Amino acid sequence: MSNVTSTQFPTVAATMPTYQWSWQGQSLSIAYETEGVGKPILLLPAFSTVSSRTEMSGLAALLKSQFQVTTVDFPGFGDSARPRLDYAAPLYRQFLADFIRDIYTSPITIIAAGHAAGYALNLAATAPNSVSELVLLAPTWRGPLPTMAQGQKPWLKGVRELIRTPILGQFLYQLTTTPSFLAFMYRRHVYADANKLTPDLLTQKRQLTQQPGARYGSAAFVTGGLDPYLDRSEAIAHLQSLTIPVLVAIGQSSPPKSTAEMQALAAVPNIVSHTLPGTLGMHEEYPTELYEVILPFLTSHQD
Repeated sequence: MSNVTSTQFPTVAATMPTYQWSWQGQSLSIAYETEGVGKPILLLPAFSTVSSRTEMSGLAALLKSQFQVTTVDFPGFGDSARPRLDYAAPLYRQFLADFIRDIYTSPITIIAAGHAAGYALNLAATAPNSVSELVLLAPTWRGPLPTMAQGQKPWLKGVRELIRTPILGQFLYQLTTTPSFLAFMYRRHVYADANKLTPDLLTQKRQLTQQPGARYGSAAFVTGGLDPYLDRSEAIAHLQSLTIPVLVAIGQSSPPKSTAEMQALAAVPNIVSHTLPGTLGMHEEYPTELYEVILPFLTSHQD
């Protein structure tokens, strides 16, 4: 069961409604906002320790003059509720399907980054009447530790459960969310231009990690618990099944393993692809460059 506690389809001014969603008997308040007027677009941020709808704000600001643009925080991240749930792929697949069913009355465009691109692809393949166009920004399907371990390993679940424990788990989580560690990870995988990592930006990211319950969703992502696919073949099969227009954007500075996965998706016949500046956080770091390829793609498919 779910319901929306304020206007679903605003006109021009931004609104801050709350989507009430239930999972396994627990009610969660989900933060989202909508701006602009026109054909609806849903922007989905990448999953990460600092996942937030705000990372899509630059792209949303560019698109809102021509479209109705909604950004949303996933359960367990951003400004949404962060209870001690078992955050896993089934939760997010169901959340995305329910959110789109309850908020929209016709097929929409989804622009999704990172792991969220995998969930958007899954939805487009399994509920084809809900999505009209799909834009995948630096799409990924395997979390950081499974990537390092070259696949899902039994010990990853143990690490996830350890981080969820009250004392030791909190201590380990704090070690991986210090300002210096966040800056290191951003320089290594998220931003291509280290000069953009201002103290204000890093402070905002650090604040996201310190919210009550923040470690639960983060632990699940890092250990592969939120991976939308188990291997590349599943993602390729879903992409090949689509009949809607799809654009894949690849960050030219992305890590080699991630680049290989993005290029495999881009190689599917009839997929539009562009390689642009940036790495895994290209949607936040280079919104203008993305807008310049997304807008022609979307307008070319308008009725």
